[in-house]
Amino acid sequence: MPSSHGQMVVFAVLAAALGLFAWGRWRYDLVALGALMAATLAGVVPANEAFAGFGHVAVITVAAVLVLSKGLLNAGAVEAIARGLSRVGRRPVTQMIVLTTLVVLLSSFMNNVGALALVMPVAAWMARRDGYSPSLVLMPLAFGSLLGGMTTLIGTPPNIVIAAYRTETGAAPFAMFDFLSVGAGVTLAGLGVLWAFAARLVPARKGPADRRDLFDIADYLAEVSVPEGSKAAGKTLHALVTPKGERPDVAVVGIVRNGQKALMVSPFQLLLAGDILLVEAAPDALKSFIDATGLRLTESKGLGRQTLGSSEVGVVEAVVSYGSPLVGASAVELDLRQRHGVNVLAVARHGERLRQQLGRIRFATGDILLLQGRRETLDKTLLALGCLPLAERGIQVGRQRRVLLGPAIFLAGLVAASAGLAPVQIALVGAAMAMVLVRVLSLREAYDAIDLPILVLIAALMPVGHAFETTGAARVLGDHLAAMARWGGPTAALVALLAATMLLTNVINNVATAALMAPVALSIAEGLSVSADPLLMAVAIGSSSAFLTPIGHQSNTLVMEPGGYQFGDYWRLGLPVSLAALAAAVPLILWRWPF
Repeated sequence: MPSSHGQMVVFAVLAAALGLFAWGRWRYDLVALGALMAATLAGVVPANEAFAGFGHVAVITVAAVLVLSKGLLNAGAVEAIARGLSRVGRRPVTQMIVLTTLVVLLSSFMNNVGALALVMPVAAWMARRDGYSPSLVLMPLAFGSLLGGMTTLIGTPPNIVIAAYRTETGAAPFAMFDFLSVGAGVTLAGLGVLWAFAARLVPARKGPADRRDLFDIADYLAEVSVPEGSKAAGKTLHALVTPKGERPDVAVVGIVRNGQKALMVSPFQLLLAGDILLVEAAPDALKSFIDATGLRLTESKGLGRQTLGSSEVGVVEAVVSYGSPLVGASAVELDLRQRHGVNVLAVARHGERLRQQLGRIRFATGDILLLQGRRETLDKTLLALGCLPLAERGIQVGRQRRVLLGPAIFLAGLVAASAGLAPVQIALVGAAMAMVLVRVLSLREAYDAIDLPILVLIAALMPVGHAFETTGAARVLGDHLAAMARWGGPTAALVALLAATMLLTNVINNVATAALMAPVALSIAEGLSVSADPLLMAVAIGSSSAFLTPIGHQSNTLVMEPGGYQFGDYWRLGLPVSLAALAAAVPLILWRWPF
């Protein structure tokens, strides 16, 4: 039964959660769990229902979609398409149109960030090749990944959440393509703005992805020799570089012995008199290293980035993606050299190379890393570290095998769900299992593909959202929104709800936005005695319209550093896209889902 006490508790819990979401200091899944615990301890969520969300159909469906996205990546078909499109003309606008179209199509059926991750390296490489700033295309790509997700049930997690909330009206969940008629129209309107105005509204920032001198490390490379009688002779590289367990300020990237250069040598390689070490370090760190070890600086010429690579060892620039295990940790803490076989040679942040000691840098989302590793394993290493290469490359992200089998299994799952042969969660989980059984991806990769923070967020907020509704708190908020739009009837209420959702999703996670605003939509529908479908669809569109800030969605965050964007750059292009989405969504919703 609704009660004023329960409403006050729910409003207090949600207000605190929204504040913490916007603050960003604590990760969103931890905030959601905290909100669930607080609501349960306060008695508005029954203790025996607190964790019911972990078995919710929305959680299972999102997990299956994430596994299927990984399977499509492994199959290699999507990347082959992206590489083929890299041969389009050299005009930036043409390239932007082609690449945004591709990312829209991919994000309709894949995780938004996964679709962006496939296309972004090609876009950055094309910008470098043709001499224009990648900022002109990377933000439109991020926005395109959000627009494409609006078109299908599995395009983005908020749609799955909204589909589940529809069952509370007594109707069946929204089906696979129920979002298409509205989502496609909004997507076309958004793409029209991107194609027409991006070149004029997006500043030509000089970001890491187009600065050829960002990792010009000639000044940081040196050759030092092991003289006869040196105390370094007979020591291992590990003992030399990390005396007494101290964090290293230098990286030994190769050894020249008897005229033969070897890169990526074992940390336990014993040094001999006469060895020449290829060292990467800042000048002050290099001097301290030489003074401490008794090595001798040699006259070296022509040292540069090409020195770090060979037929067996490659060097790649990569961006740290959202959710990477690198975030918040340092290279030393993660033991990247020993555990993953890569050397971190340089780190860039906010468009500038970080000059502090490499071993002390704690990585952040969007950092650009210069990595050295063995070519045969570098692709798998980047995947394991959650890093995306910033150029078209000889290494392959994914194994490029079973090009037809992976998409065929995915298509079969879509057909089964769309034709009503099986519930969507059953069809997609079955397709994910099939990909594992035919070895499109391994069982370990399937589990690794599941983004647990997103699942925890959904599972924790579903009971809180239910309490938001059962206590009458959503009804109170819905009545206020309806009252504000009373003069215009249900249509005005829909516009108000859509606009409020669009604003909210720019400061908190889109799944959290959908879970919080869906009960409000249901309450408005009940209060006005109209169908809830158009209002739920408004929440779905609004939750995916995070175009105003870099923090509203992971796609926006991911392109911020490679594009060299500032926080205020997003609204310049994002505001026209948001207005176009609002203008297109309202008539389409009223046409397809009338009150």
